Amino acid sequence: MSHVPGSDLSKMAKGSVVLYLFAVAVVGQALTPSTFLTTVDRDRLRSVFESAQPYTDAANAHYSILGLKLLGATIPKEQEVCRSVTSSVDANSVASWFHASTAAKALSGCKLSAGNAEKVLNAAVAEDSSVADIYYAYFALKNLGLAVDGKKVSAALAEALKKDDSPLSHSYAFRVVTELNSDLNKYFDLIEDVVAQADEVDEKYLQFEGGLFVTAFVVDSSYSLAGKVGKAPTISQDKVLKFSNYFLSRKHVHQLKSAYALLSAVNTLTANKFHVPVAVTLATSVSVSSSKPVVQVRVTNLMGGSLGKLTVTADSAKNLGDQSVVVSKKQLKATKEDSLFEMDFMANKPSSGFYKVTISVEPQKADSRLIGTTGASVTVKVTAQVSLEGVEIGVADKDQGSAPKPTRVQYPQKVGATLEADFHQKLIMKFTLKDKTSGNSFKAHQTFVKLTNVDSKQEIIFVAEADSSNVNKFDLNVGGSAKDFGYKSGKYNVELIVGDAVIENPISWTVADVALTFQEEPSAGKKVDQYAKKPEIKHMFREPEKRPSKTVSLAFTGLVLVPFAILFICWMKIGVNISNFPFSISAVGFHVCLGALFGLYYLYWTTLNMFETLRYIGLLGIPTFIFGNRLLSSIAARRKGEKS
Repeated sequence: MSHVPGSDLSKMAKGSVVLYLFAVAVVGQALTPSTFLTTVDRDRLRSVFESAQPYTDAANAHYSILGLKLLGATIPKEQEVCRSVTSSVDANSVASWFHASTAAKALSGCKLSAGNAEKVLNAAVAEDSSVADIYYAYFALKNLGLAVDGKKVSAALAEALKKDDSPLSHSYAFRVVTELNSDLNKYFDLIEDVVAQADEVDEKYLQFEGGLFVTAFVVDSSYSLAGKVGKAPTISQDKVLKFSNYFLSRKHVHQLKSAYALLSAVNTLTANKFHVPVAVTLATSVSVSSSKPVVQVRVTNLMGGSLGKLTVTADSAKNLGDQSVVVSKKQLKATKEDSLFEMDFMANKPSSGFYKVTISVEPQKADSRLIGTTGASVTVKVTAQVSLEGVEIGVADKDQGSAPKPTRVQYPQKVGATLEADFHQKLIMKFTLKDKTSGNSFKAHQTFVKLTNVDSKQEIIFVAEADSSNVNKFDLNVGGSAKDFGYKSGKYNVELIVGDAVIENPISWTVADVALTFQEEPSAGKKVDQYAKKPEIKHMFREPEKRPSKTVSLAFTGLVLVPFAILFICWMKIGVNISNFPFSISAVGFHVCLGALFGLYYLYWTTLNMFETLRYIGLLGIPTFIFGNRLLSSIAARRKGEKS
């Protein structure tokens, strides 16, 4: 039994499901696209293009008008739009002429006056120009119907690429040479080198530095050049699928330029002659059950269009938990829609859980363009209804050796009498979950027992853990859990909560009422402030030992002084010569300090303690050292003088 705070219950339950689904997503990862541009996606892109109106900028007009054209949408009031486009041209900007002329060309009956365009554009076709400017100038001249010097453009393009050989510059060059119809094979051979510069992300996506626009333009221009050459571009199928996955991962883009680039690239990957990625998506809910047994799979191109008559097969359906395979080489049934296929997944009586269904696609009429026809996968969740079996709840002494006699109860009934348990006892409960369809025992991810105080409504939640035979057990030591309950005795509702990502009928059931009696809270009513000031800690000296009697002390003192008495008697008999005593400040000071030290030793013996004595010695030691040093120096100097 584990304790879980009540406020964290929903977070824990949601977190478990999210982590499980994340694990499923990682396991089920495949290169074959699992989505496409749906009707909703196309409507969203159309709103992005329409929001650019009225046009005040030639570039916005270009991307908006061509984007709407790709979607097959009509452009209302084309004449007004034409006037907006023609009036937005910056006559001295090569890029502005390109965008305006491209937009005007897409509008029926829209004429853009060339003005000084020919001079500005021809000046941009030079060896010192950038690849982008050459691209803009070339297509602007073509759109305006002006003469173009193809040899000059080719030479300028070759020189510009020597200075800037980035993927974007090469894609500009691919577009230009495709229209010039010159040096096609030379540039076609560069496609492989350019694609090799793409960065791989998570082993599923491929993109260029610079983001969506650069990636889309490289792919678009590569297939445009390949179409002109008549050969498939040197891009491996797995790289095409990774580019496709990247584009579809960005389908929620709201920036106008990027939205147009995305739509153009996806359209190219749908309509080119060489590579058409297949998108395999789950058309029904991820959940299937005995009441909803059918799984539908949609197989389309990236724009959601039909790929013709297909044979779709479920190669396998593997349980992500125990790795059991419940489906093998089962052909899905075609429906009225060419792109929609279905199968009765529950016909194989799968157990509840998550399944990875691997799909393969084969066109009934051979089509070598289709790629990603094998290894596609969708995730299916088999749900089940569960029942509670063998529910027992009761109270027992915590030190009791014999088995208690619990009360049996059937869901959704409630135990009639209120159970009583004090701090010498424990509350126990056990139950088993069973799958109603298969009758097998079931282990749920969330099995909680919530106890709610009837008066205060405070909740505390515990985890009921399953043993090896999937019997869930809850064992509450009332005395040991008193602190968790805040020592609040009273009546509590006992509620059983069962949930799982694959359970159709999650359970929340009030099983019984129990009156809990806890021991008295330690230091009840006293609030202890752990940050309050603590009392000062004072050093306690050891009690001095009992001194001997006064007579003994005096006798000992007399014995100590006997040597001094003998010394003085000897001095009196032999005589004392004090004539050599230097009566200087240093000599007198030294002997006074020395005497004071002897006196201090006496005081230490009689009244002072060690710390006080050391303090006084420290003070007397300084002058004693100074006077002693000077006295010894003067004595040494005098003796030296006498010898000389």
